[in-house]
Amino acid sequence: MDAQDIEAGRRRWQERYDAARKRDADFTTLSGVQVDPVYGPADPDPRMERIGWPGEFPYTRGLYATGFRGRAWTIRQFSGFGNARQTNERYKMLLGAGGGGLSVAFDMPTLMGRDSDDARSLGEVGHCGVAIDSAADMEVLFDGIPIGDITTSMTISGPAVPIFCMYLVAAERQGVAPRGLDGTLQTDIFKEYIAQKEWLFPPEPHLRLIGDLMEYCAAEIPAYKPLSVSGYHIREAGSTAAQELAFTLADGFGYAELGLSRGLDINTFAPGLSFFFDAHIDFFEEIAKFRAARRIWARWMRDVYGATSEKALWLKFHTQTAGVSLTAQQPDNNVVRTAIEALAAVLGGTNSLHTNALDEVLALPSEKAAEIAVRTQQVIMEETGVVNVVDPLGGSWYIEALTDRLEAEAEKIFTQIKDMSPDGSMTGGILRGIEDGWFMAEIAEAAFTYQRQLEKGEKKIVGVNCHTGTIEEPLEILRVSHEVEREQNQVLAGRRAARDQAAVDTALARMTETARGDGNMIPAMLEAVRVEATLGEICGALKDEWGDYSEPARF
Repeated sequence: MDAQDIEAGRRRWQERYDAARKRDADFTTLSGVQVDPVYGPADPDPRMERIGWPGEFPYTRGLYATGFRGRAWTIRQFSGFGNARQTNERYKMLLGAGGGGLSVAFDMPTLMGRDSDDARSLGEVGHCGVAIDSAADMEVLFDGIPIGDITTSMTISGPAVPIFCMYLVAAERQGVAPRGLDGTLQTDIFKEYIAQKEWLFPPEPHLRLIGDLMEYCAAEIPAYKPLSVSGYHIREAGSTAAQELAFTLADGFGYAELGLSRGLDINTFAPGLSFFFDAHIDFFEEIAKFRAARRIWARWMRDVYGATSEKALWLKFHTQTAGVSLTAQQPDNNVVRTAIEALAAVLGGTNSLHTNALDEVLALPSEKAAEIAVRTQQVIMEETGVVNVVDPLGGSWYIEALTDRLEAEAEKIFTQIKDMSPDGSMTGGILRGIEDGWFMAEIAEAAFTYQRQLEKGEKKIVGVNCHTGTIEEPLEILRVSHEVEREQNQVLAGRRAARDQAAVDTALARMTETARGDGNMIPAMLEAVRVEATLGEICGALKDEWGDYSEPARF
């Protein structure tokens, strides 16, 4: 770009900035020096075509002209343990401490579509998240919390659709019209086959449910984002930053193809696709990853999938600091790690953020550790000044080189995935890569390489393979009593006894009949949820119809 182009871009940015709402704040340094909202080159810079200005294509520098001057990111702490009542109390604490939204962590039986009294749930109820068996549990989870006034994220994929139906019914019982709900449902089944391994059915039925949900939300709940494409679990499984970036965006392209195959307008459904990334410990690499993600998504949406509206080009994402970077050794160091990772997410322009607690490597967070995690975000937001300037690292030789490098590596991986496709689609390549174990092998190789570097001392982790001396004492951690499981099962038994069993049987039969055809599954599933059909009953009926899935062995 020459000087004239750069100046024209600056004027476009200024017009957007002037027209936007800004927070009432003093945008100065700690010493009182006034800072500009954005900085750019004074002289011609050939990189500006790729970097651009905040709020315009290719969105490398962020989606909004004002950055965090307009609106700070949402503090959305991921939380859930024990039963719905206990988690409800934690939610009220987090909201009272300044949290701006909720993010629901479910226990393992719920993640696997099982009821708490299922024999396979023994010993797991309430231990890695909250136990939800029916719509009545969802009511308790949000008791005293107005569902229509907050945004809620739910991190669940295999049984995401029936859980979402329970959320809708809980909203109905609060008197909240579903059309006004806002939030995000993870739903991303591709990453389950690639990394986390929590699926219920073969890929095709899962994709059918996701397509039904996309159609339903586009028509009935337009503000709600029915699909959060998750790179977090891919990174936690051991991938590199480039693999996380590429596999996640490839999955997003697959879901774009799914929406188009349903006849949906890309400009209507693409804004309902959100993303979920890991913020790992390599500070500058993570910032570059987030910037590259926005740029790649905007370009592919426009040039490959034909999106024309601005919001369809936007990649909006939630970030969680890296759980895998936390250490059981010297756990107080995890506060520092989390703060650095959170700062990288903010400088990368995250839309919402969860900060891990220092004790999460050992157990679910204690109340004290959860408060420190919230305060970490608030210190960054209120004290550091990083929110005063949009994309303050934009134009840095290092950051821009890393951004370009990650983008180029991701494009190579996209080509590899599409080369596996029998029909040239990204979806076909993803499904073939899952079937052949290609994704699993790529992640395993990256994880093995890193582990060898740690064992040789080429990579350092403080307290683990260097600086191991400490005066720290053992942590007091949160322990979930076995009484939670007993109580949950008693409550579940009482609900089963009190409900209209004939109505449940009829609703499940109608849902199964819908599954045999090509009708949208959501209305039939909602009817089953309204009569208190349980998660295990709904998922079990669909498993009987669609079958189970086992991944192929790969050596």
